Amino acid sequence: MTDKHLTQIRFDSFALDPRILAGLADAGFSRCTPIQAETLPLALAGRDVAGQAQTGTGKTAAFLLVAMQRLLSQPPPPPSQICRPRVLILAPTRELAVQIHRDALVLASHTGLRTGLVYGGTGYQQQRDDLAAGIDILIGTPGRLIDYFKQKVFDLQAIEVVVLDEADRMFDLGFIKDIRFLLRRMPPPEARLGLLFSATLSYRVTELAYEHMNHPQLVKIETDKITADRVRQVCYMTSNDEKIPLLLGLVRGWTDARIMVFVNTKREADRVWGYLQGNGINTAVLSGDVPQKKRLKLLRDFTDGTLPVLVGTDVAARGLHIPGVTHVVNYDLPEDAEDYVHRIGRTARAGAAGDAIGFVCETHAFCLPDIETYIGAKIPVLPVDPALLAEVDPRSRLRPDREDREERRDRDGRKPHSERPPRAESGERRSRGPRASGPKSGDQPSIDVKVTPPADSATAIPAPPVITPTPDEIRPRTPRRRPKVEQAALTSLPLELIQLPPEQAAILGAPVAKSETTNGESKPKRRRRRRKPSTDGVNAPQSTLEPIE
Repeated sequence: MTDKHLTQIRFDSFALDPRILAGLADAGFSRCTPIQAETLPLALAGRDVAGQAQTGTGKTAAFLLVAMQRLLSQPPPPPSQICRPRVLILAPTRELAVQIHRDALVLASHTGLRTGLVYGGTGYQQQRDDLAAGIDILIGTPGRLIDYFKQKVFDLQAIEVVVLDEADRMFDLGFIKDIRFLLRRMPPPEARLGLLFSATLSYRVTELAYEHMNHPQLVKIETDKITADRVRQVCYMTSNDEKIPLLLGLVRGWTDARIMVFVNTKREADRVWGYLQGNGINTAVLSGDVPQKKRLKLLRDFTDGTLPVLVGTDVAARGLHIPGVTHVVNYDLPEDAEDYVHRIGRTARAGAAGDAIGFVCETHAFCLPDIETYIGAKIPVLPVDPALLAEVDPRSRLRPDREDREERRDRDGRKPHSERPPRAESGERRSRGPRASGPKSGDQPSIDVKVTPPADSATAIPAPPVITPTPDEIRPRTPRRRPKVEQAALTSLPLELIQLPPEQAAILGAPVAKSETTNGESKPKRRRRRRKPSTDGVNAPQSTLEPIE
């Protein structure tokens, strides 16, 4: 590892508290990165900052130093009955929140400041008790923070510094409504210090900064490349069937490597893990449905080097600082070009070098042009050498344990297999409960089966008698006939034009039909039909119309 990513500006050149400098010495930090050198003078002077820099350039240490200096330089508020943290740091993912808390413990080890961590998935009551005991720096994810806030475990009236880390990821995960909920319950932007850091400052992130911050100063660390300079990128043009053999061949050829394999779906992650683990390569899966305790243990084993390969979805692509990652394999090219930058940013961190390999397969080959346009560079694409393809037995694939599947079903709210009805064996009809009596259309005649008990049985059970109905008792079924319905007229005449008999007209209020009287009897008026003129010169037959009686 080199120090070319560092500047000549030292941390002790700033007016930092000696206790903070002692924590920096314990962490081994002496010189600033470019983002730290640009943001520390502004933030220490009380200016809100919205910073953009590549992943792995020290944004976490930048806002932690500013927050701790603010707390140590101002007197604490008077004690209250409810917990009132002075610093709130929001992270989009649990792993990032854990990482920020770990760094905060190191830097604040000599300050006496109390830090707290809140995130979902585990430790609900323990986190609640620690938060209620009182803390100064609160780090967490939005969901559980709002849960404890609504329970009045803490309030936000004493917030002096608010930090939004990976703000663009907040939008991707749909946390912006939760972020606005928390920001609107804090002191106004003029009474607090706001810090926002992100790998990309898009329009929506900038709009959020100007809405909830006090005239923030934009700090962008411009680079020639969007990706890290020391990442060696290459792609292989491969078919879908060659991806597993190629991955096995590459992994077996890398010695003393720490490899992260990224896929697009959890199903594909289980499939890749099955082939790697089944062929003697110790591998683990890091995805959204893995329990939180297990996720933390996997990250710890991977960081320690006991786990050489980690297969993950994009949940592991943002904000995680895992030192010593040598290779990043994009088994599936991401559909979002920005995710590609974050994926390969897991390697070549803090001045180290690394390799990024992408598989341009039949399914995701269309993503490559968008990625190259986004990063502004062409990625070398190589054909697959047959020597790189490993021999793979299809039967070597392993499936996830049944217990892991049961845990996923329990979290998703589905019934586990132990509570489901047993499946019927082949040739056996599953019972559907008692059927309603009476014949139905399409029913087959029942067959009476007589069971004869064995002759040597002590008590013979008599068979029930078979009752056969006589022909007189059989009632023939008559098919149902629908009642005849007269066809309605297509059009209806107005009520004024309808001429009804006097009895009906008196009821409906319609005009009475005019009638002709002959010999004292009422005779209805005769209606005549007009004849159509003949066009062929031959008189058409006259039609007669019988009078209406």
